[in-house]
Amino acid sequence: MNWIEAVEQRLNGLNELDEFLLKVYESSNLYKEKMKKYHHKNIEKHDFVVGDFVLLFNARLRLFLDKVKSKWTGPFLITHVFPHGAVELKNKEGVKFKVKRQHIKIYLGHAEKANEVIEAYYLDEV
Repeated sequence: MNWIEAVEQRLNGLNELDEFLLKVYESSNLYKEKMKKYHHKNIEKHDFVVGDFVLLFNARLRLFLDKVKSKWTGPFLITHVFPHGAVELKNKEGVKFKVKRQHIKIYLGHAEKANEVIEAYYLDEV
């Protein structure tokens, strides 16, 4: 075997490796696309309108401080719906702020009961 054949053999091995990596890259892209379609298919689509009451997700709540505390706060009133996924909310005090549409969900309670204080029972008092 002369050096030309050795170089050709080495180049063929590198070409096979490049083809293998290209196939792996394509298959990973196909997998990502399939998972993206599956994920988007299972997401609930909500069309929020002005006047709806919603709950806001509190992402900064630490799990171990208050384990039984809900991560959803509210209800808040929707005052404006922006076209690109933002929503303007108003709290009980009348303060308005904007949030992403993904961070809210519809409040299923009654609007009259939105400002009522719910009686709480603590386990150490029972």
